[in-house]
Amino acid sequence: MHEMSLCEGVLQVLEDEAKRQNFQRVKTVWLEIGSMSGVEVEAMRFCFDAVIRHTLADGAKLEIIEVPAEAWCLNCAQTVTVKQRYDACPNCGSYQLQVTRGDEMRIKELEVE
Repeated sequence: MHEMSLCEGVLQVLEDEAKRQNFQRVKTVWLEIGSMSGVEVEAMRFCFDAVIRHTLADGAKLEIIEVPAEAWCLNCAQTVTVKQRYDACPNCGSYQLQVTRGDEMRIKELEVE
């Protein structure tokens, strides 16, 4: 379950930012998770609750913003929505697509005290 290590990474970012920005507690974390990131949202929620216990984020709420995947079609030169890697372009049928969005995970926003 790689979601555990992802949550540990999120916690490390929270701790680093708390030192840098001088806040004491994290109340809410908004994470953007791309539909092709390979992250299981429910596993992420479970692991987040386990990882943040007894930390500056203990009891923090996790808000997940699911980001749809987009790709640039090299053939028809348009941005298209895709459901998974190696899909054909819905406009021209080409398989020459470069994913431009939806394979990332990032902290979008924090609510802190």
